[in-house]
Amino acid sequence: MNLHAKANAKMGILEGDGMLPDGSWIQWSAIRNQKGENESKTTNKPISDTLSKQLIWQPNMSYGFDSIPVKTAVLFKNVTVWTNEKEGILSGANVLVEQGKITHVGVSLPKNIEGVKVIDAKGMHLTSGIIDEHSHIAISKGVNEGGQAISAEVSIQDVVNPDDINIYRQLSGGVTAAQLLHGSANPIGGQSALIKLKWGTNPEEMLIDNAPKFIKCALGENVKQSNWGDYNTDRFPQTRMGVEQVFYDGFARARAYQKMWDEYHKHKGGKHHKIAPRKDLELEVLNEILRSERFITCHSYVQSEINMLMHVADSMKFKINTFTHILEGYKVADKMLKHGVGASTFSDWWAYKYEVNDAIPYNAALMNKMGLTVAINSDDAEMGRRLNQEAAKGIKYGGMNEEDAWKMVTLNPAKLLHLDDRMGSIKVGKDADLVLWTDHPLSIQAQTRMTMIDGTIYFDRERDAEMEWKNQQEKARILSKMLESNSKGESTQTFQKSKNKHFHCDTLGEEGTTEENTH
Repeated sequence: MNLHAKANAKMGILEGDGMLPDGSWIQWSAIRNQKGENESKTTNKPISDTLSKQLIWQPNMSYGFDSIPVKTAVLFKNVTVWTNEKEGILSGANVLVEQGKITHVGVSLPKNIEGVKVIDAKGMHLTSGIIDEHSHIAISKGVNEGGQAISAEVSIQDVVNPDDINIYRQLSGGVTAAQLLHGSANPIGGQSALIKLKWGTNPEEMLIDNAPKFIKCALGENVKQSNWGDYNTDRFPQTRMGVEQVFYDGFARARAYQKMWDEYHKHKGGKHHKIAPRKDLELEVLNEILRSERFITCHSYVQSEINMLMHVADSMKFKINTFTHILEGYKVADKMLKHGVGASTFSDWWAYKYEVNDAIPYNAALMNKMGLTVAINSDDAEMGRRLNQEAAKGIKYGGMNEEDAWKMVTLNPAKLLHLDDRMGSIKVGKDADLVLWTDHPLSIQAQTRMTMIDGTIYFDRERDAEMEWKNQQEKARILSKMLESNSKGESTQTFQKSKNKHFHCDTLGEEGTTEENTH
């Protein structure tokens, strides 16, 4: 129990409030015994420690599960289904999930539903899960390896952090999958991690099986250290012309490296056998790009640089997969279409640094009208749980229809990540990554009723309320133990206040930032 009070020494009265071990608050008061009166003897009973006897939560923190949820056979009955397929939006439809896959979609009921959990979703909307093409959540100890201009050998897969509370928060916003990107400190950065937001599991289980390979590249102010301060002006490149040369130099070295290996394999075991070349992990990855085995997501803003990188790619015989941010995409959409590159942008961000001054909120709609594959991403831990509302802005700015707007956070990012054969729409055979909404999914009134990944319910609003109550109980238990320790005169230590740290494209070092995103 934790009590707080104000004392009236003259009257001998204490008045205040307090928290009981179950987390509930009370008002209390006390009057001092008269001088010389025998104080009543009380028996000190130990505070309930039930929660501490439970198994460790998974993850062992707030909103952790007592046990990891398992796949469940579920029938969503009489629900409005946003299929993202040729069937469009179906009213009063039924969707069956079995063994982590979608096995039935339509207005008819499936034949065999024995043993299936039935959810009557009348008045609700069922969609495929939101996919965030550009995210920096769930990353441990740094998002940028900025010591050199090319750091293709490092990988975000090695530092996935399954205990980031933003995973759970974004599940509550309907996000089921994300690309975790390296930052934008380098023209050619590190490799990506494609994950599903399986809260409570380990990093290996979060990684998407047999996912396509991606890497982060970047253009603009960050890669030439424009905003890094006076003590960070010694790394090449320092100008935009230097950025272009980094790409040419890197891929030229990669080709020369591959030629050495080809010569080695050609003569291996023969009369002119040669010693194997030195393995270079950086150049191995660059050759994956040249062979179209790894795809580029490129941080970009200004049209001149966008044109430059497409020219570099064309001359080196490879393609840019996605321009992310791409806030001047509306200026070069025709050239992007010709090159075959997609766009992943913000809905209405602008002027947070100089190279964003020409951004307009009509950007996404204009690129979509041109025929590009357009996604809306977050690049921000907070925005990640409101991507449904970010997609809705495409209707306000540019007059997109509702289905096209919704695809910008579901099917289109799946296409950009080469995962649309597995997710991004509600179709028989696809992964059961589904979100049940209480209202129209593009409405600010919509809440997620539940979020399912591979047939497992990782977020449920009713269970969320139970977990919040459990968190309050655990907090009260810990405070009671601390007070008990103090009363015994045991050693103490100063409280160390911590803040949630978020990584952004330009974050340097191991610690995130609590400041506004500057990308």
